[in-house]
Amino acid sequence: MPHEDLDVLAANAAFYRAFAERDLGAMDALWARAVRVACTHPGWRVLHGRDAVMESWRAILDGPDAPDITCARESVIPGDGMAVVVCVESLRGGSLAATNVFVREAGEWRMVHHHAGPIAPGGDMGGDDEPPPFLN
Repeated sequence: MPHEDLDVLAANAAFYRAFAERDLGAMDALWARAVRVACTHPGWRVLHGRDAVMESWRAILDGPDAPDITCARESVIPGDGMAVVVCVESLRGGSLAATNVFVREAGEWRMVHHHAGPIAPGGDMGGDDEPPPFLN
């Protein structure tokens, strides 16, 4: 796996660590500041702009019902100065498909978009095999 993909996966892991530890400061540090951001939590409308996105994370992470979430089956789709991570989020009651988009900002990978939603019943996002060739 290319070194840059490993760096993107490290940023993705930091996102889920901040979520699991309910660390708003770490979550804030992961989101881009120089470009527009957006976020779609499961069942929510699309949130546009850093203020709205960070307020949503504040509400989730400070709330008594913040879900315990783990990330698995990450796959990196690289681009020019950006990268997309597609993964499966596991939480009590089921799994979600997630897409996390990162850009290079000040030499670091910063998140610009997170979208998570339910996986169709019986859906498994391709099994435990390698992702399809177009995702590598």
